[in-house]
Amino acid sequence: MTPTTRAGLARAVPTALLLAMAACTDEAPPPPPSSSLAATSPGTATVTAADPPSADSEDKDTTVTIRLTLDGHQVDATLNDSATARDFAALLPLTLNLGDFHRKEKIADLPRRLSTSGAPDAVEANPGDLAYYAPWGNLALFYRGSLSSDAGLIILGRLNGGTERLATATEVTIEAAS
Repeated sequence: MTPTTRAGLARAVPTALLLAMAACTDEAPPPPPSSSLAATSPGTATVTAADPPSADSEDKDTTVTIRLTLDGHQVDATLNDSATARDFAALLPLTLNLGDFHRKEKIADLPRRLSTSGAPDAVEANPGDLAYYAPWGNLALFYRGSLSSDAGLIILGRLNGGTERLATATEVTIEAAS
């Protein structure tokens, strides 16, 4: 069943039940649950309804967009839907001093360690990856590939461009994008 068919059935079934109940009583039926559609940006929309969405919703977008300001230049990034990335997002806004590590990544100490519950297996970092290095408790922003996987490296998300700015950046401010 497609999401459109499922959504149509979800609206039609309560309305049909209300009409059937109204036929058996002298009282007017209550209005059906309302829903509204509000555009949030080109190509996206937010649906609000009286009833919460079902747990099996296939169209759920749970990524978070953040904004990094690297030495005065803004770059957006997208966090993934991991427990560690959500814990990182809870720390925002942050302003951090960056240090260079092996001419591959910029690193910064975070104010506290992040949750690593359910963290995925080790992966190789690519240019533009935002990561958490659990053994040291720091943030890593890769401007070159790591060329190896490390069990303590957890990818949090990815820059949406602007990777070239990382090589020379000395400070970053990270905040939720509006």
